[in-house]
Amino acid sequence: MPNTDRRKGMLELRSRLTWAVRRFFHLAGYLEIDTPVRVPTPAMELYINAEPSGEGFLRTSPELHMKRLLAAGHEKIFQIGPCFRAGEAGTHHRPEFTLLEWYRTGTDAAGILEETKALLHFVAGELHLREKDLSAWEILEVAEAFEHHAGWNPLRDFDADRFDQDLVDKIEPALSREHPVVLQHYPAERGALARLKPADPRVAERWELYLDGLEIANAYSELTDTDEQRRRFASWGRERALMGKEVYDLDEDFLAALPHMPEAGGIALGMDRLTMFFCDTDDIHDVIAF
Repeated sequence: MPNTDRRKGMLELRSRLTWAVRRFFHLAGYLEIDTPVRVPTPAMELYINAEPSGEGFLRTSPELHMKRLLAAGHEKIFQIGPCFRAGEAGTHHRPEFTLLEWYRTGTDAAGILEETKALLHFVAGELHLREKDLSAWEILEVAEAFEHHAGWNPLRDFDADRFDQDLVDKIEPALSREHPVVLQHYPAERGALARLKPADPRVAERWELYLDGLEIANAYSELTDTDEQRRRFASWGRERALMGKEVYDLDEDFLAALPHMPEAGGIALGMDRLTMFFCDTDDIHDVIAF
């Protein structure tokens, strides 16, 4: 735990950071919304495990409810709030954490990337933290990064276990700490709720942002094909069963809304980790009150 004065300063910076983020989105014409924290069923993803709560679960992300709002006609929405994931603890993880998510219709992952750059520049200016180098963003292709640092191309010969292990052991340690790094165009098998590239269905329109070598955000061109999304959920359910993990019911309300959702881009950004970046700390516990 940092000393009292340093900790107080970090919590004050976090407060100003949250205010600046809200100001950015309100100025951009976004609607701030709230969605349920306790949900009947979480999104079915392979490696994300939900915390049970009563007859339901604590949300792992507000994503499915926010997309239902897009389907209902909202065009620009954002939310800052608590999320929960079982078994995540360490210097960079907590089972309870704060996510910023935003979604915008009429755009895609590339458009969300430009908005993310604008957000971070705005926040740094509002916090008077000009010394943070946000001027040069390095954009890396997943396939090229793996070929260079791990010696194979996961788009051509996908291997789930090898991909996950090499990402942690070989790719992430090689990323620059001097400027923001974007790792983009993941294998379709790691696309989750992302749209696939029309010209190359091996590739998901997904990117992740790294600051100081730590993954901060995950963005997609959002999938709007109900049949494909249902197929992915079912596939992950089978894999979870083989891994001995709980298999969740499908969110039928979300799947029913999906055909009505227009083209959109969306992103989840960790507010705790963003605060860590601006506070120059490597421990998530430094930037939370309790």
